[in-house]
Amino acid sequence: MNSVFITARQAGLISCHSCHLLCKNPKRSVIMRCPRCGARLHPRKPDSIARTWALVLAALVFYIPANVLPITTVISLGHAQSDTIMSGVIYFIQSGMWPIALVIFVASVFVPLVKLLILAFLLVSVQRKSGWRQKDRTKLYRITEIIGRWSMVDIFVVTILVALVNMGGLATIHAGPGALFFGAVVVTTMLAAMSFDPRLIWDREESIHG
Repeated sequence: MNSVFITARQAGLISCHSCHLLCKNPKRSVIMRCPRCGARLHPRKPDSIARTWALVLAALVFYIPANVLPITTVISLGHAQSDTIMSGVIYFIQSGMWPIALVIFVASVFVPLVKLLILAFLLVSVQRKSGWRQKDRTKLYRITEIIGRWSMVDIFVVTILVALVNMGGLATIHAGPGALFFGAVVVTTMLAAMSFDPRLIWDREESIHG
């Protein structure tokens, strides 16, 4: 026996983006608001593709100086040394601290780049109205939402180092301009993931079976 599936939109329902309450969609050209939280209701996030592309491209621009510019500057006995993310990773490897080097590389270099590539892939697939493995693409989107915030671990490390070293009094450490750009990368990628509407992945399926 074949099961028949219908979407919320086909059932005349619309989901609130803030509290996820399913509301009735009168299909009129009026501004609708959620009866529970008062947020404005949209069948799809407004300008989702354009907004996400803009944020992805902005994050890609920030990604370059985040990895090229120094993220920390250590001043000890009048000698200043600046380190980028990768030079910090190399230092930990040479010091035999492989676990720390691996965590910093994965969280600060690998994850942001992979997240940008995944979002770009999802955007292209939606624009091409691809019907390829929609469930897997939806899972891929959920993964980007979960792992994106963990990219801030490098900023946390810099903050802790600044506090600990300055308390010691033997040296001073300052966050470099790379830390600012890296923070911008993390924030813009998180906003890009929030701007993307995963329901767009299923719109082609809905139009075929509608």
